[in-house]
Amino acid sequence: MADYDLAVLGGGLNGVSIARDAVGRGLRVILIEQGDLGAGASSATSRLIHGDLSVLERRGFFRVRRQLAERDIWLDIAPHLVRPMRFAIPAHSDERPPWLLRSALLMYDRLAPRNRLPASLTVDVTHHPIGNALKRPFGTAFEYSDCVVDDSRLVVLIAVDAAERGAVIRTGARCVRADRTDIWRLALIDRGHRRVVTARSLANATGAWTPSVVETILRTKPQEARATQVSQIVVRRLFENDNIYVFQNSDGRLIFASPYERDFTLIGTVAHAFRGDPAIVAMASADVTYLCEAINRYFREPLAPSDVVRTVSGANAVLDRGGRRDGTMMFDNRRRQAPLITMFGGDVTTSRLRAERAVSMLTPFYPMSPRWTAKAPLPGGDFGWDRFEDEVAAARERWRYLTEPEAQRLVGAYGSRLASILGDAKARADLGPSFGPELTGTEVRYLMEKEWARFPDDILWRRSKLGLTMPPADREALAAFMARVI
Repeated sequence: MADYDLAVLGGGLNGVSIARDAVGRGLRVILIEQGDLGAGASSATSRLIHGDLSVLERRGFFRVRRQLAERDIWLDIAPHLVRPMRFAIPAHSDERPPWLLRSALLMYDRLAPRNRLPASLTVDVTHHPIGNALKRPFGTAFEYSDCVVDDSRLVVLIAVDAAERGAVIRTGARCVRADRTDIWRLALIDRGHRRVVTARSLANATGAWTPSVVETILRTKPQEARATQVSQIVVRRLFENDNIYVFQNSDGRLIFASPYERDFTLIGTVAHAFRGDPAIVAMASADVTYLCEAINRYFREPLAPSDVVRTVSGANAVLDRGGRRDGTMMFDNRRRQAPLITMFGGDVTTSRLRAERAVSMLTPFYPMSPRWTAKAPLPGGDFGWDRFEDEVAAARERWRYLTEPEAQRLVGAYGSRLASILGDAKARADLGPSFGPELTGTEVRYLMEKEWARFPDDILWRRSKLGLTMPPADREALAAFMARVI
């Protein structure tokens, strides 16, 4: 008998979503990730939970409706991670005509299965806060509703939920060989130790590593896939309002400028073909310049490449021919051989649905319980999506030493599970040593014990974004503290 019903290679968004769905249907699951959860492309998404306006422009009505239905599901199951926002598209005389934008947004409102968020409208930016940061020629903008999400935090909490339902999550473990008979026999290097596990089926969700995994580890026909790189830049905060700007660039692309971690702005995205090691993805200077120039068409205050605080890049795989923007999924069910699922690409919005469909391919092989992930909250998400501020107020009432920004960050990361970290601490000193203005020893211990954090970057860039503001000396102190905890 095999050790597991399903082994999942890859701890990105696709991998953890498959693991969560499968274990919740009664399968014995192990997930194997060679580094940290969400360390690749899953930490470099647009961070949007939305219906893609560019798809709507190409008349992909059914796909947009599906995306908007998933947006509603994410609001219900992850209200701490997924936040409704108002998006603003300034009308540019050289780009899409205003009547076309307004018509598209009216259709966008109608495609939403439920009208839970405010409808789109036309704004006179000369008398509206949206216009404060814009150049004077812009007099009209179109406002609509969508959502943003902390992408890397979402990956971790999906993995936490999978583990709490019985899945085995192994980070720092690399599969070096996979032999396929009526079961899969996987040879692993697990934190320096060699071990073998067996599984009745395998899901390859290794993202940009998919072609190399297929060729060198699974030793099957190489995928007709190529890698694409997606990049964004982080700069100081460029505007005071909480809207997300959607700018039409001269080449027809849409560029987003989003409030990011209170004091910064995230600008993106730019995408192009990628060659090289997916573990080392750097943003080219030409891409930085491209985004700065796109923003400078709209904002009053000029932005230069030297203003960039951080770049964010990741690589993923897409099919060479007939690839879908919402991801690729393949099922290999050869006679007398264990099943193989291959999944890569796709957006954050439809990741839950992709995983649900992938696991459903295994229903002929296992007795399974029904589909369930659309109704079950992620850890900490057991409150209404419109009660986020109430949760923040309750946290400040219970832990009076928290400032408003601190409470918002903590509730946004842990939701109703914040008590698992802060407990009965009456003062900040009760939380152990401090690393930077917000991170405490108590939180670090929790992330190491419950969320697989092993190194400072796991905490500073994926389980939080505190690396943006933490001084170098505090980073060194954090590394020393984590070494002692291990």
